[in-house]
Amino acid sequence: MSAWSPWLLPDHIADVLPSEARHIEDLRRDLLDTARRYGYELVMPPLVEHLESLLTGTGQALDLQTFKLVDQLSGRMMGVRADTTPQVARIDGHLLNRQGVARLCYCGPVLHTRPSRPHATREPLQLGAEIYGHAGLEADLESLLLALECLQVAHVQGVRCDLAHVGVVRAVLADVDDALHADVHAALATKDSSTLVQLTQAVPAPSRDALLALVNLYGDAQVLFEAEKALQPFPDALKALSDLKWLTAQLAQQLPGVALSIDLADLRGYAYYSGARFAMYAPGAADALVRGGRYDGVGAAFDHQHARNRPAAGFSLDLRELVGVVAKRPLRAAIRAPWPRGGDAKALRAAIAGLRDSGETVVCVLPGHEHEIDEFHCDRELAQLHGHWVVQAL
Repeated sequence: MSAWSPWLLPDHIADVLPSEARHIEDLRRDLLDTARRYGYELVMPPLVEHLESLLTGTGQALDLQTFKLVDQLSGRMMGVRADTTPQVARIDGHLLNRQGVARLCYCGPVLHTRPSRPHATREPLQLGAEIYGHAGLEADLESLLLALECLQVAHVQGVRCDLAHVGVVRAVLADVDDALHADVHAALATKDSSTLVQLTQAVPAPSRDALLALVNLYGDAQVLFEAEKALQPFPDALKALSDLKWLTAQLAQQLPGVALSIDLADLRGYAYYSGARFAMYAPGAADALVRGGRYDGVGAAFDHQHARNRPAAGFSLDLRELVGVVAKRPLRAAIRAPWPRGGDAKALRAAIAGLRDSGETVVCVLPGHEHEIDEFHCDRELAQLHGHWVVQAL
């Protein structure tokens, strides 16, 4: 066994080196600017909070993913955030206290105790956008459109949007013993019909037949019409299907080229979401690049006095995952300049400052390093011509 090195990072934790960091930062700025154009305001929640606040409401599902520590000032338990959405819900429900619509976006690191899958990082750079205060499907649609535009801005190719609705399975399981729910969820997730048959032997016939039908209810938008026939005994399920039909029709109208799929047995995020949910995939991605949907009441736990059971919808993505599936961006052109020294130093410094003020990148070559190549693409140089400093092509 090799000796331990102080430079060895923990498993699934990694440095981000200049080229990738530049790409991630470019994406961060572009996507936050995209959200701002939709009217979303940037918020910056803290990296750590008191544990009871961090795990309030939907945050309870994150308990096993949350690193915990003791605050040396108060002695109280604190947690490092594993997801930013509960924090943004706290800001909306407890700090902003707006009565109408609030659109909030964010970007920052989160930390997980375990990777979500093999080779995944435990320190995603989570970017997201949330809309609070509107219960109508228009908020769901806006979240979908903004998420798709973010992927377009990032130049992601071959995007497929997968839609589901937690209301379908919840309606079917309403008359099923709670003790069976976890096993039924697992069988639906793997589309295991034989296990479902065994599990549902004592389940009322309408629920059993519907559960077995759900295993095969996936595909294009036509699935929604097939599902209406199979789920006739369940009015709440029919309402969920109606929501999905409206969303798919709107997406087909506004973005006719987007690839859509439906999977009514998909239960990922079942405890988190309250309505329609979506996931977006692209070639080269090991998992969904974007996840989102409706999660009404997510901020109610933060405002007991006013019982602000605010409707909410939104999405999040990991910029570190996103940068891995898009083409590298070309280096921004820069200007190489000599190091200011000697009698012309003042004029040279003024020329460099003027170029930087105009938005140019100017790299001053340190003495003795004139032949080194760096990260920047220097296609021009600042040279002295007839007593003046001018920019020339290299």
